[in-house]
Amino acid sequence: MATCPQGHASGADDYCDMCGAQMADAPPAPAATSAAAVEGCPICQTPRAGQFCEVCGHDYSGSAAAVPIPPTGGGARWEAVTAADRSYYEKVIAEGGPDADAVAFPPYCPERSFGLYGEQVRVGRRSRARNLDPEIDLTGPPEDPGVSHLHAVLLAQPDGSWTLVDPGSSNGTQVNGKPLKINVPVRIAPGDRIHLGAWTVITIREGTP
Repeated sequence: MATCPQGHASGADDYCDMCGAQMADAPPAPAATSAAAVEGCPICQTPRAGQFCEVCGHDYSGSAAAVPIPPTGGGARWEAVTAADRSYYEKVIAEGGPDADAVAFPPYCPERSFGLYGEQVRVGRRSRARNLDPEIDLTGPPEDPGVSHLHAVLLAQPDGSWTLVDPGSSNGTQVNGKPLKINVPVRIAPGDRIHLGAWTVITIREGTP
């Protein structure tokens, strides 16, 4: 695992997963190759590593773009409410990660509500270096350092429901206490609790159309 100039352990070797700083020993940009040799993201040109681009969240399958979104009277049918979960934080700290001693539980973290609109909703932290601005922005304050810049993606389904995918976050994602497998969609429902980072919980609720 690489270490960024700020001293954070990072699973990525180009930009730090925690603070977004460019790694001192970041590899040079790959030389141009033919589309047949390397399939890259059509949006940001990042080499493909799974169903979703690890930088901008593009869905290579194209299924999201083809999903018809049911009319909801102009408003979101579902909403994601973010908050801080002390019991989850204590569990994470007890597991003793490399930066556990440096992560503090926020003294104040108001709930924030995000309506679920469109074909896909990205969850993570803003990154100017990666030109990433997730729809559910957990940049803060307070900022959970355990949340990756692109941590998870919510995908709309034809029947109006949603699935959740972890495209390869550094610290993983849990739904109702069960860890997600990388790039394996899991159907979610109102009342489900999504845990990520060091203390973040996202509760899915039925919104008001």
